[in-house]
Amino acid sequence: MRSEIKEPVTDPRLELVHRFFAGTGATYDVMVTLATLGIDRRWKRRIVELLPSHPSAVLDLACGTGISTLAVADRYPSCRVVGVELREEYLERARRKVRQSGRTNVEFVLSRAEDYDSAEPFDCVMSSYLAKYADLKRLTCNTSRMLKPGGLVLMHDFTYPPKPSLVRLWRLYFWTLQHLGSRLFPSWREIYYGLPKLIEETQWVPELTAALKENGFLDSRVEYLTAYGAAIVTARKARLPEPPPARQSHPQQNHAQADAL
Repeated sequence: MRSEIKEPVTDPRLELVHRFFAGTGATYDVMVTLATLGIDRRWKRRIVELLPSHPSAVLDLACGTGISTLAVADRYPSCRVVGVELREEYLERARRKVRQSGRTNVEFVLSRAEDYDSAEPFDCVMSSYLAKYADLKRLTCNTSRMLKPGGLVLMHDFTYPPKPSLVRLWRLYFWTLQHLGSRLFPSWREIYYGLPKLIEETQWVPELTAALKENGFLDSRVEYLTAYGAAIVTARKARLPEPPPARQSHPQQNHAQADAL
């Protein structure tokens, strides 16, 4: 009897990430600024503004070349900041930035976001441009486990505009990237053509808010950015219930019990 040899199951999300970003590490920082006309910097500032006040530990999932990771580390020098990234070519650049900055409160880990785990809890788990590629149910469950009670989850990514007038501008923007950007940056051609389709098809905002609710997160909020071209979703892990107040015995009752004895 012949035994069937099964091929290893490959996650299409991982395949997509590797296909999009292979060979782009050297130009990522320049491209993310040019392609968003500098708006990415504004979005990153908004992310840092939404962090809990004076956190002691922050996790940055899919940290890329460490743009957001270092922004948090600069804002909160006493905070331990962990950046997790799937691609080594991106981490090499992130580590180089940390060495050049002299920061000692940053560390990087090579891992898929959904696979990362930590025994030490975080005040905030954040990400930028991860949600559309991620297994959100699994990621949200893991995030809940790694957050302190009352901790914040924050996810930022592109969104498809809801209004026809904005959609026309959105399509013109990507048409320009496809026809001009591909000539200037050939390694990004796969992204210029594949990303619009992914953004249009993904439903990461409602999927994430549903996953957050399933995992008991509270105060879920959606903030749309720059003509609905992106969004930030935040929510908080439920705090531990406060213990009931200790019962105090009343002197009169104690006397009555003593008399009965």
